[in-house]
Amino acid sequence: MKKFYDRKKRAERIVQRLKKIYPDKLNTALIHKNVWELLVSTILSAQCTDKRVNEVTKKLFKKYKEFEDYINAKKDGFETDIKSTGYYKNKTKNILSAAKVVKEKFGGKVPCTMNELLMIPGVGRKTANVMLSAGFGVVEGIVVDTHVRRFAVRFNLTDHKDPKKIENDLMKLISKKEWRDFSFNLVKYGQEICPARKHDCKNHPLTKIYPKANIIWPKAK
Repeated sequence: MKKFYDRKKRAERIVQRLKKIYPDKLNTALIHKNVWELLVSTILSAQCTDKRVNEVTKKLFKKYKEFEDYINAKKDGFETDIKSTGYYKNKTKNILSAAKVVKEKFGGKVPCTMNELLMIPGVGRKTANVMLSAGFGVVEGIVVDTHVRRFAVRFNLTDHKDPKKIENDLMKLISKKEWRDFSFNLVKYGQEICPARKHDCKNHPLTKIYPKANIIWPKAK
């Protein structure tokens, strides 16, 4: 029980520190004009930087202007269009399949509930949480991307490495009203202040809350 309360107190301090670093509400860095484009961008962002995704979608969204363009898209051509995002064959399969499912099951409109989003190819809880939060202003969970996963382990907020288990742990530690901002702020922190590459972060704002984060990587299981 002491372990839980120690983690809860630390998580609350991290939330407040992040709010001081990023006082303005952040949103996804993925550039999009509608929720379908957000879905495409989010699927493309797997194992790829937001910067690269935005470079690719700048051209992609000019070529595929309407939702129906994805229904009629040719696999080989689409693979070429998104190749630089990595895992392009699987991403092409998911995006083009997603378009068909959205059309057939949801009348051409991206759904706005967790259960329905999870029916779409290429959509797991992380993607669904991004869609709900950034696309519909709905918060049902915490987005656990590579940055959030990394910091949850590093700051000893979880004993797990599985994103679903990490999300469950974080939701117990953090007030629901903070879930959205916590995710976006921590991702921004990872991009701008404490990147994944090996470095000394003892003087970083969050490390001062938990100095062991600079020298200890809690064993995940």
